[in-house]
Amino acid sequence: MSKWNLIIDLENCTNCNMCVLACQDEHVDNTFPGYAEEMPKHGARWIEIMRKERGQAPMIDVAYLPVMCQHCDDAPCIKAAENGAVSKRADGIVIIDPEKAKGQKQLVESCPYNAIWWNEDLQLPQHWIFDAHLLDDGWKQPRAVSVCATEAIAAKKLDDGDMAKLAEAEGLEVLNPEFGTRPRVYYKNLYRYNKCFIGGSVAVTKDGTSDCVQGASVKLSQGSDVIAEATTDVFGDFKFDMLDENSGAYKVKISADGHASKSVDIELGDSVTLEDIYL
Repeated sequence: MSKWNLIIDLENCTNCNMCVLACQDEHVDNTFPGYAEEMPKHGARWIEIMRKERGQAPMIDVAYLPVMCQHCDDAPCIKAAENGAVSKRADGIVIIDPEKAKGQKQLVESCPYNAIWWNEDLQLPQHWIFDAHLLDDGWKQPRAVSVCATEAIAAKKLDDGDMAKLAEAEGLEVLNPEFGTRPRVYYKNLYRYNKCFIGGSVAVTKDGTSDCVQGASVKLSQGSDVIAEATTDVFGDFKFDMLDENSGAYKVKISADGHASKSVDIELGDSVTLEDIYL
């Protein structure tokens, strides 16, 4: 049968926090029997937006990663729950029963995504419920989706086969697949958060002034292999992205007509913006 999935595009997320506010507006001071008790006014973010800054001035890339309950098909919280306090619905949504789960603080610790929050006043673990109460009432999408002005978040109700095809076609990924939880929240352009880049600018000095070099050939090598090639833009900039953090030694070689080539060695930890490279 069709099941709910969430798709988040990091390229479009601007950290406006509208999804966060919509969640709070829906749940603070509101109780939905069978779905969720009220959310605390302070100290809980059922949808939390993480920030990742990559590179150094003048080439800096900032990405925002909304994280919430991943509604995993192999959810650790279900295994950790007592008395069937956590269940997975036929439509893929995970629900923490607000009555059965009281006192079960171990559920907070069971979530590898840190997406279950402890309500100290109610002694209750809580999470983002995919607005299941609204969907059951006829809504076509969760509020977090409907308020997203940049369309960074989309909800799709598809059978697993169609969702797998969509994920492959659009290059969707899940957070921390090594956890083995089989999340139903997918991310597009996730490399902007979990990968790094090598970038820089190429210039020449002539008659005491500096000019950008457009159209220079830039090759990125690791060991004896050229793994990527680029051409500098009108500002003399180049960028190699989607590299693994702490992935070792690289060499950048720049060539341009009428100029001697130049190479730069890099030991890559996190993203690197090279100083201006003069030919």
